[in-house]
Amino acid sequence: MAFSLNKIMLIGNLGGDAENRMTTNDVPVTNFSLATTYSYKGRDGNWVNETTWHKVVAYRLSDYMREQLKKGKKFYVEGRLSKRNYEGKDGKTVYVTEVIAERIFPLDASGGGSSFSGTQEAGGGYEPSGDTTPDSPENDLPF
Repeated sequence: MAFSLNKIMLIGNLGGDAENRMTTNDVPVTNFSLATTYSYKGRDGNWVNETTWHKVVAYRLSDYMREQLKKGKKFYVEGRLSKRNYEGKDGKTVYVTEVIAERIFPLDASGGGSSFSGTQEAGGGYEPSGDTTPDSPENDLPF
């Protein structure tokens, strides 16, 4: 039996308000960027902050949760990494790495103390169809 694990957990701040749209199959999808910062001491002894931006995709979020995803707010996001590619307008292949959210928790005190978890808010039991599933060479691996 083959076993694998694809899990990512992030705590960070939104870089902008979330964008909401519908897929071609009329499934609501929310996209946002989350910034995480890694701090370390440089050779000179001063602290260095290294920020990484993560593209996050969440399916079937509640209306209330979509309204909470505002620039600057702090969230915990748990999900899986997904890689896909597509042909850009200029004809070149564009590669995208995204976090497909499974759980999202607001961490700001102004969040009303509510938390959102499980597949109901961040996935709704929805299995991505061909328009959202990564289409990469790794899909051809025998394991």
